[in-house]
Amino acid sequence: MAQEEIIFPNNIRNIRLAAGMKMTELARRAGLSLSAVSKIEKGVRRLNQKQLLNICNILGCKLSDIFIKESDDVADQWQSEIKRRLNDNEDSGLKIFGGGLRRIRQKKAKTIAQAAKDAGMTLSVYHKIEVGQREVYEDEIEPLAKSFGMTTSELFDMVAELYKSGELNKYINKVKERVKSVLEPGSPTSSINMSGGLYGAKLYDSARKKLVPVFGTPAGKAIAFKKNDKTMIVAPMSLEGRQGIYAVMPNTKRLGGFIPEKSYVFADIEATPVPGDLAVCIDADFDTLDPDTTVNAQIVSVRQDSKGKIFGQISGPEEKITPVVMHKVIMIVTE
Repeated sequence: MAQEEIIFPNNIRNIRLAAGMKMTELARRAGLSLSAVSKIEKGVRRLNQKQLLNICNILGCKLSDIFIKESDDVADQWQSEIKRRLNDNEDSGLKIFGGGLRRIRQKKAKTIAQAAKDAGMTLSVYHKIEVGQREVYEDEIEPLAKSFGMTTSELFDMVAELYKSGELNKYINKVKERVKSVLEPGSPTSSINMSGGLYGAKLYDSARKKLVPVFGTPAGKAIAFKKNDKTMIVAPMSLEGRQGIYAVMPNTKRLGGFIPEKSYVFADIEATPVPGDLAVCIDADFDTLDPDTTVNAQIVSVRQDSKGKIFGQISGPEEKITPVVMHKVIMIVTE
């Protein structure tokens, strides 16, 4: 029986088990079917950025924790499986047959979507056959041949001729190099420390650029501030890809009502606040703050006294704060 292609090896199952969470609970909270979560954990179903972020927040883990690294137990299993499939595909000729189909399709000037439709297959199945990652059943050969206006014998003869002429070597070697780049982290086209292969690396890069860590949440009369990126939110479009941006959830009780409830306040660690700005004021040195240490923070109005000294002003009740660190507030977004 044909096996599903592993497209996104990940640590989701291990993280879920370590958290003592059942798959049914993760599925319910993520708004996914049990089957979908099972396939995601096995690495045979793709994730979009929203699903990835949601799962991270549900499991209370960092985005980077999801992607496998060389030191993870699952990395060896995944490498072994990829190598086994590569060897099996070479031995059984699936790479050659798939490469032949692809070359014939190109000669016929067909898109992969058109070829799949004409063969009565889904785009996913047809694609896996072309890249040699799925077996081809006997009752599928004739529809494939007919989709190119050929008989079964003519299709096999054409693939054989293409292979003998060496025309398929470039395509087959390209597939091998792609697999090799995933299996060897040091290669120039490799993914980031085995982080889910080429698809996973692209997903990580793309998702990470759109996310901002939430470092602070309301706690009493202050904000509990922890420099840990386990909780992430999607950044406003204008902030995507900017370095040094983080968010806090404001303590609206001490802000005189000028920041709405259910808001996120975005701060820039590189921007120096000046009188008249809003700023996140932290009771510790941000640069040396341990990610697991919680300190107090406030959102303040930046003021300057008669001697030119900068301080923070908050209300409810009125309080003057001498800052240890201030980061300029650059945006406020209401949920």
